[in-house]
Amino acid sequence: MACLAATLGLVLFSGIMDLSAANKDPCDLYALVGQNLTLPFVFEGLGVHELRWTHNTKIIFHGQQSRVSHGKAEDISKTGSLFLKNLQFSSAGIYRADVVNPNRTLAKTWHGSLCVMDKVSKPQLTYICDKSSAVILNCNVANPQGLTFSWTVFMDDKTLSETKQTLSISLAQQKVVRSFTCSVANKVSEEKSDTVRPYCESPPPPSLFGLKSQILVLAVLAGGPGLILLLLVIIITLCCRYRRIKTQMRRRDQEGLRMPSLNKLESNFSSVYETMHQTEDAPTVSQTSLPKYCCENVTQPEARTENKPAQLSADAEGQKPSPVPKPRTKGPKAPNI
Repeated sequence: MACLAATLGLVLFSGIMDLSAANKDPCDLYALVGQNLTLPFVFEGLGVHELRWTHNTKIIFHGQQSRVSHGKAEDISKTGSLFLKNLQFSSAGIYRADVVNPNRTLAKTWHGSLCVMDKVSKPQLTYICDKSSAVILNCNVANPQGLTFSWTVFMDDKTLSETKQTLSISLAQQKVVRSFTCSVANKVSEEKSDTVRPYCESPPPPSLFGLKSQILVLAVLAGGPGLILLLLVIIITLCCRYRRIKTQMRRRDQEGLRMPSLNKLESNFSSVYETMHQTEDAPTVSQTSLPKYCCENVTQPEARTENKPAQLSADAEGQKPSPVPKPRTKGPKAPNI
């Protein structure tokens, strides 16, 4: 049991050490490209001691008193500090200083990690008016990785706690807050943008017909059955009205097509009527002018048919109609004896 507890303690301690090592800044020193830097190492009474500087395990200075085997004497201070001039990205790395006593024992040692960074560029502050009654400010800068952002309000020179690249301010706050600047910084430099005073108009209050479809659907769902029934009644009413208007338009079109046919038929009827009227007014051949044997040989229905034009002709001429011969009647048959 004791061994188990000791093992768990060792694992927990190792995890804490790994976490602290992961959170530790990998660089002890930061410098700007082109900058001069003095590494912070001091050893009083250097005298007869031997001094050695290495950069990533490469010896860059080795000397004792006035004798220098690597490097230059002017690159070392009286206390053993190392002067670095016109730093470049290749100058980054681990530097180590060792001071050795005359008896070849180690008197003092120092090491540190140097990171060389470029200067940040000046940011450009822009803004857009969002539809949700807010103004969104963006601090634009090239290569924003590893940079720290900060915002300043020029109403009271107050620095906001926001450290993101984008800042959102409601229009209600903008009525009080007037101007903004953003700043970007790394470990070795900092730049600030120009002052910007955003202006956005407040949107009008939303109306029923200006709502988005999603909001309208939510309103219908929230309104309950009564609102749904009202919408159904409105839709049915509109459909019935549309159908009635469409029927009236169809009837109107049919009547418009029928009028030319009626006019043409009326014209044809007038011409026929005029022709018939002229025919009735023309004189006809009298029945008396017909031969006698013609009238005797026809049957009673035919005589009636033939006499109708004669009568009309006689009336038209103001004459009396000719007498119609009576049909012959046969006597009763003698009974058979």
